[in-house]
Amino acid sequence: MQGMSERQYAAHVGLSRGAIQKAKTAERLVLYPDGSINAAASDARRAETTDPSKTRKPPEPKLKPVPEAAVAAVGDTLREQGLAVPAVGGGTTFLQAKTANEVLKAQERRIRLQKLKGELIERARALSLVFRLAREERDAWVNWPARAAALMAAELGVEPAVMQKVLEKHVRAHLDELAEVRPDVR
Repeated sequence: MQGMSERQYAAHVGLSRGAIQKAKTAERLVLYPDGSINAAASDARRAETTDPSKTRKPPEPKLKPVPEAAVAAVGDTLREQGLAVPAVGGGTTFLQAKTANEVLKAQERRIRLQKLKGELIERARALSLVFRLAREERDAWVNWPARAAALMAAELGVEPAVMQKVLEKHVRAHLDELAEVRPDVR
């Protein structure tokens, strides 16, 4: 075979085999005596005989813009692992994004494994537990002046009711100070 087959020429010009067969039937292709297609001559003839307004331009690949948050997340992940991070505005390479993805998958697997082993608990459960413990601690302090006031008053030789009022005042002031402290549980 001297030239290209219909399939080869279709791949060469980016058309379907059916379109090449139609062009062959319409004699817009140059053929060798054995029936194969002369690619160079056929390209020239097709360029002369094809109406430019009816040609399809290959579609440009539509690349979706990547949100800045995603790029920042890739940079954060790479930075956490001590890997090279692209300069701001320098763009993240596919390899860097793929590396960050693999690192994140490994971290996720490690967290799942720790959860299965019982080393991790859910955030809501931990917050509930901390809240319950803090409430129990506060209630214990609120009730302490009533229990301790009589003993302290006897040791100091003062009226138990006065001692209880003074202790309650100072304990509540201290608890108010502690209530202003907000733990950061992120």
